[in-house]
Amino acid sequence: MYITMLLVSELNEVTSKGGLFDFNATLPLMALQFLALTVILNLLYYKPISNVLDDREEYIRNSLTSASASLLKADELTKTYEFELAESRKSAQKIIKTAQEEAQFVVSEKIKEAQRDAEKLLLDAYEELNVQKEQALKSLEIQVDILSDQIQQKLLDN
Repeated sequence: MYITMLLVSELNEVTSKGGLFDFNATLPLMALQFLALTVILNLLYYKPISNVLDDREEYIRNSLTSASASLLKADELTKTYEFELAESRKSAQKIIKTAQEEAQFVVSEKIKEAQRDAEKLLLDAYEELNVQKEQALKSLEIQVDILSDQIQQKLLDN
């Protein structure tokens, strides 16, 4: 029983002091400690971290801006180079076509010249053959005359 009495007296003591919260001098002191901790954490921890995060965000924003500008410039350069490459190919094809036409013209002129030379050689050979034929005929005619004179003399001598 003594224990129950002791428990009841302690229970009375606890209920007489207050409940879960005591509204005495410790509450404003705790509020001041909380505000002081908040100010100290803000000055020592949150501001430097927020500054670092802001700097990092600014760096990322600048990097993205410069990267997009570089990408646009690269796209423009690519388009310019592709256009110049297409123009170069067209001019190269024109040059090749012109060179082929000139080569065909030169070849056709050489073929025509070779044909004229061949015809001239044929005409010269034909004329030479005609001259040789005439000479051979004259020579044969002379020999025929000589032979006919010899035959005639042999016949007359006999």
